[in-house]
Amino acid sequence: MSHGIAIGKVSEGSGVKIPTIRYYEQIGLLPAPPRTEGGRRTYDHKDIKRLSFIRHSRELGFDIDQIQTLLALQDRPDQSCADADVIAKARLAEVARKIASLTALQAELKRMVEGCSHGRVETCRVIEILADHDKCKHHQQAN
Repeated sequence: MSHGIAIGKVSEGSGVKIPTIRYYEQIGLLPAPPRTEGGRRTYDHKDIKRLSFIRHSRELGFDIDQIQTLLALQDRPDQSCADADVIAKARLAEVARKIASLTALQAELKRMVEGCSHGRVETCRVIEILADHDKCKHHQQAN
């Protein structure tokens, strides 16, 4: 496969910033590309696809170790996808937990705001709940 695409074009094509491309090379997510006689990195379309895969994985919240595993699976397409399924299911469960936590947080903030009498600070429900963590239903549900 012919190399020859400059890092700026790779950045544009993949949506990954240049410093991030270099970082991914340092940590091994992207193989070190060949260099010109002048020392400039040169890439090919396969690198752009790999960087797009990494970017999309990061957007979905996968961590670097998970992405390394997913890339290793992608590099060997003849093997079972069971490991990819395990990683995706774990991420899905994590997202579900965060959604539940954010939903509870939303309900608590709504309760605080709706409970406010819009009078003086001395009777403000928002200030009262923030000052006494035990009055926070979100805190009670988390324990």
